[in-house]
Amino acid sequence: MKAEYFDGQTFENIDFTETSFAKGEYDRCTFINCALAGIDLSGCLFLDCSFTSCNLSMVNLSDTAFRDVAFNGCKMLGLQFSRCNKFSIIFSFDDCNLTHSSFIELKLKKTSFRNTILHEVDFTASDLSGSAFDNCDLSGAIFDNTDLTQSDLRTAYGYSIDPDINRVKNAKVSSSGLSGFLNKYNLDIEP
Repeated sequence: MKAEYFDGQTFENIDFTETSFAKGEYDRCTFINCALAGIDLSGCLFLDCSFTSCNLSMVNLSDTAFRDVAFNGCKMLGLQFSRCNKFSIIFSFDDCNLTHSSFIELKLKKTSFRNTILHEVDFTASDLSGSAFDNCDLSGAIFDNTDLTQSDLRTAYGYSIDPDINRVKNAKVSSSGLSGFLNKYNLDIEP
């Protein structure tokens, strides 16, 4: 089957769980209020695209390429971003829910996470240097051998990051967020 090419198209209010999703390259395309939960996006290329108010939960991301893609107000539960095409992966998340997703071993330098729920997200061995977590809930997120150098965690909350097994040099944190770096010591920290 030949891959299709889409340039500058808008896909709005489409339920791709009932309609087939064409495999191919999507360049400068916009997806608005689309249902994509559980579909197969493997091998697709998204270049300079945006997804707004879409449900992408549990989609197959095997060898999917995201290059400069923005997700806004999307439900994205259980996504295995670690299965994506890792070449030049660039995306941002604003007001999304990424609960139970995985970013294992990805280079995500300077990635923007804003107003996003990141419950139990796995960032093991990821490079998040220079990334921003603006007003993000990181409850239960896994940081193990993660590079958080120069990341901005000042308004993030709910995280537990062990500085002995993660790189945190020059990370920006608020005084209220310091307890997230000291959890392993079981200290009773009062405000």
